[in-house]
Amino acid sequence: MLFTPGPTAVPPSVREAMAEPQPNPDLDPAFRDRYRDLCAKLARVYDTDHDVVVLGGEGILGLEAAIASLVDPGDRVLCVSNGRYGDGFADFVGSYDGDPELVGGPFDDGYDLDAVEATLEDAAAAGEPFELATMVHCETPTGTLNDLEPVLDRLDEYDVLSVVDAVSSLGGTPVPTERIDICLGGSQKCFSAPPGLTTAAISDRAWERMEAREPTSLYTNFLPWRDVSDGFPYTHLDANVAGLDAAVDLVLDEGVEAVYARHEAAAERCRERGAELGLEPYPDAERASPTVTAFSLPGEAERVQQRVAAEEDVVLATGLGELADDILRIGHMGYNADVEKVDRAMDAVEAVRS
Repeated sequence: MLFTPGPTAVPPSVREAMAEPQPNPDLDPAFRDRYRDLCAKLARVYDTDHDVVVLGGEGILGLEAAIASLVDPGDRVLCVSNGRYGDGFADFVGSYDGDPELVGGPFDDGYDLDAVEATLEDAAAAGEPFELATMVHCETPTGTLNDLEPVLDRLDEYDVLSVVDAVSSLGGTPVPTERIDICLGGSQKCFSAPPGLTTAAISDRAWERMEAREPTSLYTNFLPWRDVSDGFPYTHLDANVAGLDAAVDLVLDEGVEAVYARHEAAAERCRERGAELGLEPYPDAERASPTVTAFSLPGEAERVQQRVAAEEDVVLATGLGELADDILRIGHMGYNADVEKVDRAMDAVEAVRS
């Protein structure tokens, strides 16, 4: 059983939709109709009036494309971070010759709002304001869910555009998309479709900034996707679009609020079972995401993961980077946000630790 925090297990109806003969994405109007319908459905999940686009490329494409689409050489970008992907935004900014300023913090804590406020204030006072700011809603490697609203309040005060990685939270917990200029999602997390598609909800002022600058690429550029009435920028991934369309239908048929409640119930059950086994959460419950639970197992995580896979046929994830052997992650998102499935995964953990 696959129980990782993405890519997730794929429901039968999604696999079946992908196995059907597909319309030609370059020539058949039926594909364009499907694409437009999918974008409209995604807007309901995003709960936004912003334009929604779907690009062919795994979710990380969205992070790079947001920077490539908005950042000119020398532009100052505030990167608010408490994790691996938050730090990664600063790397993207640097690779496009922007000037990133990282306001970091402990991986198991919330954002440092005082530091964010001071950084914005100092930049404005120096006459060197930030063009945009980046954040991550759910830091998947640590299971940390960040409260975006206080930072968005401060960005509004200084008229700074916002880019948010919501890849592992969208569809599993509410995201304040209407307040975000580019809100990024992906197919392989809470939607439980295969990896291969990036989704983005884009505000009017983000489009305006894109249109006011010279693009530096095609593939890592959102602007060509604003109007696809005359065709797509490149051949789209027809079967992946069909799969994501079927996956979003499952979310809407169940009801978005019901899906959120299912994720909360699965997370609560996972953490209850972890407490029974004496597992320490990372981070604490106040900051833990309803889509993934991270347990702290210093020096043991890889051994437990390997034994669970070999002896119990359940695939879990460890942490990443320096936390690779210290965190065990349970991905109760999308199709796996199910209490009975959580119990099976935790039974497997219990079996190898008993």
